[in-house]
Amino acid sequence: MNMKRWIILSVFATLLSCWLTESREKNDIPMIGAQIIVEPWQSPEDVDTWFRTMSENGMTVCRIRMFEQYMRTDDNSWDFTCFDTAFDSAAKYGIKVFATLFPMAHGHNTLGGFKHPANEEHMKAISGYIAAVVGHYKAHPALYGWVLMNEPGTGGRLPSGEFADEMMREWETAGRPDGTWTEGYTSDVFNRQRFLSYCNTRYIEWLSEQVRLHDSSHEIHINNHQIFSNAAEYDFPAWRGCLTSLGASAHPSWHFGYFNREGYAVAMGANCRIIASGAGDLPFWVTELQGGTNTYSGYNAFCPTAEETCQWLWTGIANGADGIIFWCYNPRTVGEEAGEWALVNNDNSNSDRLDAAKSVAGCLKKNEGLFASAAPVDPHVNIIYIRESLWAEQQMQIDVSQDIAWEGRQKGGVMKSAIGMYEALMSCGINANFMEIAEYDWSREDYSGETVILANQISIPTYRMDDLRHFVECGGKLVIEGLTGFFDENLSALNNVGRPLEDLLGGILSEVKTTPGDFRMKIPEDAPVHMWKGTIANTSGTVLTKDEAGAATSTRHRFGKGETVWFPSLLALGARRSGEYGPLASWLKEECGISVPVSYDGCEPEVMMTLMETPQEYVAVLINKASAPKKIRLQGVSGKGRIIFAGKDGKVSKNKVSVSPEETLVAAWPK
Repeated sequence: MNMKRWIILSVFATLLSCWLTESREKNDIPMIGAQIIVEPWQSPEDVDTWFRTMSENGMTVCRIRMFEQYMRTDDNSWDFTCFDTAFDSAAKYGIKVFATLFPMAHGHNTLGGFKHPANEEHMKAISGYIAAVVGHYKAHPALYGWVLMNEPGTGGRLPSGEFADEMMREWETAGRPDGTWTEGYTSDVFNRQRFLSYCNTRYIEWLSEQVRLHDSSHEIHINNHQIFSNAAEYDFPAWRGCLTSLGASAHPSWHFGYFNREGYAVAMGANCRIIASGAGDLPFWVTELQGGTNTYSGYNAFCPTAEETCQWLWTGIANGADGIIFWCYNPRTVGEEAGEWALVNNDNSNSDRLDAAKSVAGCLKKNEGLFASAAPVDPHVNIIYIRESLWAEQQMQIDVSQDIAWEGRQKGGVMKSAIGMYEALMSCGINANFMEIAEYDWSREDYSGETVILANQISIPTYRMDDLRHFVECGGKLVIEGLTGFFDENLSALNNVGRPLEDLLGGILSEVKTTPGDFRMKIPEDAPVHMWKGTIANTSGTVLTKDEAGAATSTRHRFGKGETVWFPSLLALGARRSGEYGPLASWLKEECGISVPVSYDGCEPEVMMTLMETPQEYVAVLINKASAPKKIRLQGVSGKGRIIFAGKDGKVSKNKVSVSPEETLVAAWPK
């Protein structure tokens, strides 16, 4: 695994990926499908039934996990019989196949699969498996593409063994990014996290190269998981060169622990925004979406309703997903999820969830012209999370009570703050962009009308300071909230070392007072705030609000053609914990001058809207999570609206919509 050879192969993979991205045809409408679980004891008749009914339910794509243990024979040869049966049935009914590579790990498969190989011998075995499987199926008419591995990411656990040791040697000789070390306060505190991200990327690149040795034309894909807690492990821009699309597993029962059930649709939206940003110019997919009940598996056991199935599908579609694949169509027989998660009932009849998916697929097909051209509206509002902030938060944890009154300083406080901003803007009908700081384009010369929000991003790397200055100098609006910028990328306290943001913010952080739980502050409207109240030693900014003692609690500062607004207290977590989003939402919309083509006339925190547009129309997906019907007045629409999809008895009347509880309503208005 020579480093020079790997770099050459990586460059080759990048060039090939770019060519494939430009040359392939985009799907006319989003594809909907499901995972077919293939096991050697299944009858060909059952397999054929699943693919036939998939087609009858409007599904056009599936995913198949290519278990090596079901292909290997006792004499170490290959028997592809059960997978041939599935591929042939897929072709028979016009179903395209995403084939997930699933080589053996020490003789056994696990639920999620292994994340890194053990050693050189294991890598040779993986390479041999890929050669056999890709070589066998690359010419099959049903093949759509390859999923390199299932759900990369370890939850922060470092790999061990010979592979990890070699990766460490490579990483240590690869050099450091400019500005990684704060002058005079160098530290290697986050080296393990940096190494893990590097290791994940290198293994994905190697898998892609192995596939390309045998198949130069089909899609190459990967799906992450646990995005809200694993995001710091994923270096999406580095992955783009060896992929043709990026995906996500989005299982509420496994992955949405920062949300209650009423918030799962919003969680799906935030998940999609993060993956869409990570994909960049590549397409993105929801590669796994919970299809059925999780009886014993998952952190939160429940069965999705038909209404929730519609909500999650339309949320993915409205955010621009090329396709959505349920996990799973039929239940697996053995393993940790045996008998769970399926869309079909045990007698192969439709569940209510599958009927719901069929209704959405039918609507897409009926309105093919509309959804072939519809694309998400860019709100020019960008909520940014920072990898180093997630590392810093994890590093600072100590073994103390997980009392909810201290939520802001516990693991998750950083991401929950960013989520709180997303939810606040969503309560205005604004679907903000959501991304890691490295994914934003900091190279433009004009950011007029653009807003960047850093909500409690406690670590700002020193090598990003000039990006923030450039953004504001060129006309951007920067909103700084919570303890953003308290540390640099090595846990050095920035208010003690050089104060590098003073010129940008027009002041420095005076102090932060801690009060467990929640209290209220003026922003300027009275609003809930969580745990930390920061005050500002203002030098050149304009004071916006003060506390009862006269200390500045927020400021505005002109810098070049743009400006910053700074509120060093936990506004987003305060709104999120209380459910009182109105004050924060109103403040953001007015202070930032946020303007989108269509939004709410007021604040509706229980109704979610995701906006698309075609050359002729605005298309809105509205989801009511309240227990009562909602009537929403919209700003920005004129003329007569029309209903595209109504899960219940939703209505549209010019700039007003009525949505029943748990209903998804899709409507369009002329531009």
